[in-house]
Amino acid sequence: MTSYIIRRLGQIVLVLFAVSILIFGLLQAAPGDPASVMAGPGTSIQELESIREDLGLNKSLPMQYWTFVRRLFNGTLKSYAYKQPVISLIVERFPATLELGFFAILLATLVSVPAGIISAFWQDSPADYTVTTFALLGISTPVFWTALMLMLLLSIQFDILPVSGRGATMWGFSIFTVDGLRHIVIPMIALASVQMAMNTRLTRSSMLEVLREDYITTARSKGLKESVVVLGHAFRNAILPVMTNVGMMVGTMVAGAVLTETTTAWPGLGRLMVSSINRRDFSVIFALTLLIAFGYVVSYLIVDILYAYADPRITYD
Repeated sequence: MTSYIIRRLGQIVLVLFAVSILIFGLLQAAPGDPASVMAGPGTSIQELESIREDLGLNKSLPMQYWTFVRRLFNGTLKSYAYKQPVISLIVERFPATLELGFFAILLATLVSVPAGIISAFWQDSPADYTVTTFALLGISTPVFWTALMLMLLLSIQFDILPVSGRGATMWGFSIFTVDGLRHIVIPMIALASVQMAMNTRLTRSSMLEVLREDYITTARSKGLKESVVVLGHAFRNAILPVMTNVGMMVGTMVAGAVLTETTTAWPGLGRLMVSSINRRDFSVIFALTLLIAFGYVVSYLIVDILYAYADPRITYD
């Protein structure tokens, strides 16, 4: 297991290196000039060239790439728009995205797994049709539309929850205050909606496949309780695809937070990404995209390690 983890960590470094080159190339090919955006209209050519020189945009592309990477890892890469280190911007906004993503994943998992098991166990029943219908609606509905409808219903129509924002915080997190908890409900449900629906369908299909196996019939013929058969035998063997999807949620939640945080004015990394794109703040876009890629590859590594504990037949030696 140790040697496998070391190999995977080496692969992660190579993947992030390739992603960094791809991101840098796409930023250079994107329309717009950071210096022009910073300078504003009516700026003279001399002033524009001075800004480009200060930002290092007049250097060759390999030198610009090396400057981005070197300054990112030594903490000196600064935002063009915010005039402060990118690392401090990310650290400042990260708690908001962390708590939103964590509780969205928790909500999606706690709802989707039991719903998928119930739907598979009572296949073709009213409960099954209800679960699959809501799952189809969840997959088909964009996250931002779900957020807007929740805001319209819970905030404007019934005045139960705040419309937008994060609310009061304690120790950097809003979950420790009542006002913060009230603010997180709408973005949490909206962000979890699509993943909740996808995981429900995946759990259902995986459980249906396992419930048809011969060893499930054998377990029932031994007189075991149905709960033991379903949870102790069937779900244990159907959990691997579910674990994979939950692991994918980690990266997806950060990427999906772009829409959710923008719609609900949640001051996290997703909203920072949109603001940086609008301002052509290449340094912030570069760092945030690398962070999202890092979240994906690390979550996949954790899922692969958990496979060995969930299924003794899987070994990495």
